[in-house]
Amino acid sequence: MSSVKEQLDKEKLPSHVAIIMDGNGRWAKKRGNVRVFGHKNGVKAVREVTEAAAELGLKFLTLYAFSTENWNRPKNEVDALMSLLVSTIASETKTLMDNNVKLKSIGCKENLPIGVQDKLAACMDQTKDNDGLTLVLALSYSSRWEIIEGVKKIALDIKDNKLDPSEINSDLFGQYLETANMPDPELLIRTSGELRISNFLLWQIAYSELYFCDVLWPDFRKEHFFEALLDYQGRERRFGKISDQVKK
Repeated sequence: MSSVKEQLDKEKLPSHVAIIMDGNGRWAKKRGNVRVFGHKNGVKAVREVTEAAAELGLKFLTLYAFSTENWNRPKNEVDALMSLLVSTIASETKTLMDNNVKLKSIGCKENLPIGVQDKLAACMDQTKDNDGLTLVLALSYSSRWEIIEGVKKIALDIKDNKLDPSEINSDLFGQYLETANMPDPELLIRTSGELRISNFLLWQIAYSELYFCDVLWPDFRKEHFFEALLDYQGRERRFGKISDQVKK
């Protein structure tokens, strides 16, 4: 029997996949451990999915790593998460280089601890010339924050006579978002069985296919990623049209 990867049509792969990595806390709790234990074990899933995306030749993979709302979690968990981010970014830089992966980030980076900002900047600089997969980490990110910031930038450009309101359309507005010059995700995956978007890429996923699976993030592996892609390839993407129009 062929593997799921072998069943994929290489000509119909999405160029951009986004993932809400959910379930670390529950994974740890099931094992009688603290939530941070789950976050640490979730790093392996990040590595597996990044490698899988690079193997297939995908252009963008965006991972929801830390939301603006996550700052409201207990301080010890937030501190541990930030420490984990620093160590993970530092230890994974060589792997990114070996796999020709470029690192980018979206979100309010100014809110991140200086140590995280420094490691992030160093890794992004080191990988900036890689031209394979672009791995985008959403850190201190929320979609409502992003949209409001975009509106503020547009308002300032109008005030400074750099922009006429009549020029504003969907394409222009997209250039004021964190994801400017990136294609919208064709596929959004959420793990752990939760059926929410959680303030993630609300503008960009207007026509994304949504895939929910029950696997907790630390258990998510390449095969699960391939299964999500195979499911995506079985769907008809109509963008508001009817089936007959799409098939013409």
